[in-house]
Amino acid sequence: MISEAQFENELQILIKNAIREDIGPGDYSSLACIPAIATGKAKLLVKEDGIIAGVAFAKMVFQFVDPNLQIETFIEDGMPVKKGDIVFYVSGSSQSILKSERVVLNSMQRMSAIATKTKTYVKLLEGTQAKILDTRKTTPGFRACEKWAVKIGGGENHRFALYDMVMLKDNHNDFAGGITLAIAKTKAYLKENNLDLKIIVEARNLKEIKEILESEGVYRILIDNFNYEDTKKAVALIGDRCLTESSGNINEETIRHYAECGVNYISSGALTHSVYNMDLSLKAI
Repeated sequence: MISEAQFENELQILIKNAIREDIGPGDYSSLACIPAIATGKAKLLVKEDGIIAGVAFAKMVFQFVDPNLQIETFIEDGMPVKKGDIVFYVSGSSQSILKSERVVLNSMQRMSAIATKTKTYVKLLEGTQAKILDTRKTTPGFRACEKWAVKIGGGENHRFALYDMVMLKDNHNDFAGGITLAIAKTKAYLKENNLDLKIIVEARNLKEIKEILESEGVYRILIDNFNYEDTKKAVALIGDRCLTESSGNINEETIRHYAECGVNYISSGALTHSVYNMDLSLKAI
């Protein structure tokens, strides 16, 4: 996984681009009718039950726009909220609050939705050894926040991008001439380039599971689109030789069944690509 410093850098890039995109040369609505010296206060109001996420990120946005803005926080990231709750107050320059408003709301609404969905999946896995993972099926340019939201909801992050872990999927294996060749070429490449990266290999059937196990150095096997019975067989075949991960058709109805097959991880793109934003608003008071 990427380092904390790399993740922080991703967040700063995200914020800078989001503010550039939304404000451009200026917030002319505010500049036209609100004096530069005007000050005000606003509240982050919850309008839907769920898990709040993005509070810390909102503070980063406010800080970026105007370091003099003051935040009074009542509810922290990861806490359950209900309609009518106030998460924080922000006070200071009225123009700065309005410049920050849309980026803060868009981000927190989506992050809270992801955290809420993740928490639902985490609860469904209680009593099993399986942990829920996100995927790279994220919104372009917003990945850092979406993966942060998964962690806030109690899930774990898969690789951040293509550069911090190797995942040999069906296309890689087919283009490389087969699974065994793909693994061998990957290990040689990592050694030649002095890269210390974990290797995950996708299997489409039990035959491929057996082939993967013939190679050393595989960190985790991705048991992709297996039914429950074949997943159990795959877990038994793999044993403790490497970690296991189920993926494909994972939703609220299926996740518990896959967990009970004995896998270590379950990855679901639905955590990030199939959520509806939580209803939040920033209201002047």
